[in-house]
Amino acid sequence: MTRASLDKQPHEVAAMFDDVAAKYDLTNDVLSLGQARLWRKAVAQAVDARPGQKVLDLAAGTGTSSMPFAAVGAYVVPCDFSLGMLRVGKKRQPWMPLTAGDATRLPFADEVFDAVTISFGLRNVQDTGAALREMLRVTKPGGRVVICEFSQPTWAPFRRVYTEYLMRALPPVARAVSSSPDAYVYLAESIRAWPDQPALAGRLQEAGWSKVAWRDLTGGIVALHRGVKSL
Repeated sequence: MTRASLDKQPHEVAAMFDDVAAKYDLTNDVLSLGQARLWRKAVAQAVDARPGQKVLDLAAGTGTSSMPFAAVGAYVVPCDFSLGMLRVGKKRQPWMPLTAGDATRLPFADEVFDAVTISFGLRNVQDTGAALREMLRVTKPGGRVVICEFSQPTWAPFRRVYTEYLMRALPPVARAVSSSPDAYVYLAESIRAWPDQPALAGRLQEAGWSKVAWRDLTGGIVALHRGVKSL
């Protein structure tokens, strides 16, 4: 699968991420011009995990995004449906409870987690609404969701420059540093097709989340959405 307009079949998306697993973290740092690390820091601050809390990190890939939660003493479960990503993560962090799972059918009981987060993964899920409802199901009352996802730059001139980068600069750079450059052509197209900030907030509300809000990062290239499960 290389075009975002195609249906996102789970096995195709999983296979795509299997192919890029080995160099995934390095490629992200290069393509984001170093911003990926700042985005991960912003996610950790928004989740605000505390010692002893249970955090579900969806689309966790190799587990890099889960490290800040473990560092503060939370029990974090990195979950992904790419076995290739999980294998790489298990070699790097063998102590982490990396778990295979589909975001639309999570392998967890109801109301288990204090917080659920997903970074740059919701866009690749076949059914966004089903995933948001599943996140709600496994979250404790009063618990929170934090979604970090590519979005739409808020300043029109910058938006044009950004679109040019995505479609012209990103694929050549990906060919130089990635083990599967076609996956990053899909990445560029999926970003352009993704809903903007208000539209994603609306989907969160439709799924049952309350106190929905978002904060733009890097001029709106990325948005940090938050919600709370009602008591």
